[in-house]
This record gives sequence, C-alpha cells and structure tokens, in this order.
Amino acid sequence: MNMLPPLLIVEDDDDVRQAAQLALEPYVERAEAVACPEEAEALLVPGRFGCVLLDMNFVAGARSGQEGIDALSRLKAQDPCLAVVLMTAFGGVSLAVAALKRGAHDFMLKPWRNGDLVAAVRSASEATLAARQSRKLDEVERDAIEGALARSGGNIARAAAGLGLSRPALYRRMARHGL
Repeated sequence: MNMLPPLLIVEDDDDVRQAAQLALEPYVERAEAVACPEEAEALLVPGRFGCVLLDMNFVAGARSGQEGIDALSRLKAQDPCLAVVLMTAFGGVSLAVAALKRGAHDFMLKPWRNGDLVAAVRSASEATLAARQSRKLDEVERDAIEGALARSGGNIARAAAGLGLSRPALYRRMARHGL
C-alpha cells in the first residue's frame, strides 16, 4: 500500500486531534496537527500537504459550522488544488451541502469509523494530486499556445497549424486560458 502524502489536521479538541493522528499515521507520510484555522493558514504552502482534515466549529458552543466553512474558503484561496475534508459532530444535510458547494471534497461526522476516515483522506489526497497534475498540463498547454502565437507573429491560422489544431479549437483553448 502506498503511503499518502502529508496531511494537515485542524481540530480544536486535543483528544479528537490526537485520535485522528493515530488513526491516520500508518497511512500518511506525516500527519501534522494544529488547533485552529489561523495556525493552518500559517503552515499552508501550496504543494506541502496532500489534503486537510478540517473541523467546522472552533468556538465553544458553536454548531453552525460557519467557522469551518470560512476557513475552507481561506485554505482553498491559498492552495486551490488542495482537497479539504470537513468534519463535525453537529451535522445535517444542509450543512454538508453548503460545505460541498463551497469546495469541500468530503464531509464526515464525528465520531468516525477509522476505515471511513482513511478512505476519505485517501480520496482527498488522490483528488489533490489529480488537480495538481491537471493544473500543470494547463500551464504546459498555455505555454505552447503562447509560443505558437509568438512564432507565427499572432497569425491564428499558422499558430493553429503549428499546434496541429483547427482554428476553432485554438480559439476555444485561447478563451479557456484567457489569451
């Protein structure tokens, strides 16, 4: 079984944070854990983690999940390819839907089953890897289009021919890349 890339756990409850680390350590290269979203944001560098396991409530007595959804948005702004699994003890369908609409990869209820937790982290790590690879391919495609346009002096027909594309296909790709 391949080890999963490093994981970041963001959970304010020491016992839950430690339980997640213990459950996941055999499967990940490294399981780092912090107590709040601000600490997570300070550690987050694009490409550092394979996924984030993020609690949704960080204020005593809070049950809305808004803190977690706000933190999700900030983490995704820092690393758009990073998959985030949200977790809460106070969940319902509407909260799960809101989290997924805001960009969460998955949503888990606490307490979890360790097998389900590992599966969610594995799926999230795979999604992060796929997104990073896709992003690299997009960058390569954009560079190729820009190079072909430069070599052709901006002539779309010649650039398309040089890339082995039809003009309409080149126009679509240019639009997708904002060229």
